[in-house]
Amino acid sequence: MNVSEEPAIFVGGGGDAYAVPQSLLLKYGNRHGMIAGATGTGKTVTLQILAEGFSAAGVPVFLSDVKGDLSGIGASGSAEAKLHEPFMKRAQTIGLDLQYRAFPVTFWDLFGEQGHPIRATVAEMGPLLLSRLLELTEPQEGVLNVAFRLADEEELPLLDLKDLQALLVFIGENTAEISTRYGLVSTTSVGAIQRRLLVLENQGGAGFFGEPALDLADLMLKDANGLGRINILAADRLMQSPRMYATFLLWMLSELFENLPEVGDPDKPKLVFFFDEAHLLFQDAPKALVQKVEQVARLIRSKGVGVYFCTQNPADVPENILGQLGNRVQHALRAFTARDQKDLRMAAETYRDNPRFKTEDAIREVGTGEAVTSFLERKGIPGMVERTLVRPPSSQLGPIDAALRAQVMAQSPLRGKYDTVLDRDSAYERLRAREQAAAEAAAKAEQRAAKDADDERGEFNQGRRYDGSRTSTRSSEKTTRKSSGRSDSIGEAFAKSFARQLGSKTGQAIVRGVLGSLFKSR
Repeated sequence: MNVSEEPAIFVGGGGDAYAVPQSLLLKYGNRHGMIAGATGTGKTVTLQILAEGFSAAGVPVFLSDVKGDLSGIGASGSAEAKLHEPFMKRAQTIGLDLQYRAFPVTFWDLFGEQGHPIRATVAEMGPLLLSRLLELTEPQEGVLNVAFRLADEEELPLLDLKDLQALLVFIGENTAEISTRYGLVSTTSVGAIQRRLLVLENQGGAGFFGEPALDLADLMLKDANGLGRINILAADRLMQSPRMYATFLLWMLSELFENLPEVGDPDKPKLVFFFDEAHLLFQDAPKALVQKVEQVARLIRSKGVGVYFCTQNPADVPENILGQLGNRVQHALRAFTARDQKDLRMAAETYRDNPRFKTEDAIREVGTGEAVTSFLERKGIPGMVERTLVRPPSSQLGPIDAALRAQVMAQSPLRGKYDTVLDRDSAYERLRAREQAAAEAAAKAEQRAAKDADDERGEFNQGRRYDGSRTSTRSSEKTTRKSSGRSDSIGEAFAKSFARQLGSKTGQAIVRGVLGSLFKSR
């Protein structure tokens, strides 16, 4: 393929003596792709040079920096670097005029330490992804769906974790009424979800939920020279919680799919998304989640978004998704076991054969920095597989230091936008307000009951002022004893009757105490 024919990203040289340019056509950049290969075979460098190519063409990029070494994209390569001589030799071999340069980058970090904080609301995450993140069982997921439905109907915005926790407390205290309305809700399931939320908090996940939520437009910026900004997510710490990492990236893909407009087949993508360690997305994933990914991968290209999965083995990606990945860079696979050999054969079968070599052998034999490639050609036809010597990057290979990272962040167009957490009126505040209102109403009812009891006692005392009794002391005592017994029962009945009028158990207790003491004192 001749790189000068159509706008394309030069990936490397193939064919005899690696002299034939191998390029990814920009018009098919949204047809998705895959970078695969064993550890240490050069996947990260391939990801880096593709990100550089898209940025140079004015296409914004989002990628995750799992090992911490992709931050070097923000700095220029150097002639003093250790690999300068090998890079220049390789560039000469493949006919590349290598020019070192830096690219515009924006650093992000879910924990807000190595980049701008990224946040999403609980409502945006939704019950399906949140259930995946919390590793909930099917009954527990059902309870979580009830919570989201209740929040919608009762106008209780779910923004951060304390909103969801407060709502679950409310559900736990009202399981009977809620079960009647939505189906069985058990306090056991509610408690299990609360415990999983506590684990998420302990992992630092609470900081991800809240506002200001990420504005997707901030991922699609260009610099003053028209270069697409490369958004780099610091994922080295995040990878300690693989499920959180995978869920977050899937959420971002889902948000892009749901919010971006249809653009058809553009001349170049609007955004390219690299999903590193893609096997984490599908590992132990429920069927509904895999179907969600399949839907997004199939339809999001019409939104102008290209998705590139990076993984060790193509078998990590479900077959229905693998079939949608048109641009492929396959680094070496090692076949040490019977299963490895089977995976190698399956990987080779997905390529369009080249009569010059056997694809299976090529995948096994390519060295570091070399790959078996296939890119879509005109009319979207898969290109013939080729052994390709991948070009060296223009930016720095390896991480930048903390001082340069801080400098880049200080010059970021998003500086300060996401730094301050917002805590506006939401489910937590509204449920607390309802609870306080109910407590105040109960206190006022108790005060009214006490006041009514005092008034009744005054009227009773006034009615007993005349004493015309002429009975003897013995008869009086006997009568008093009989009257006392009758008065207790009368007082009790009166108390119940009066309390029914008050409509309160508290009122009943107050009146019973007051009248009982009055009758006994006589």
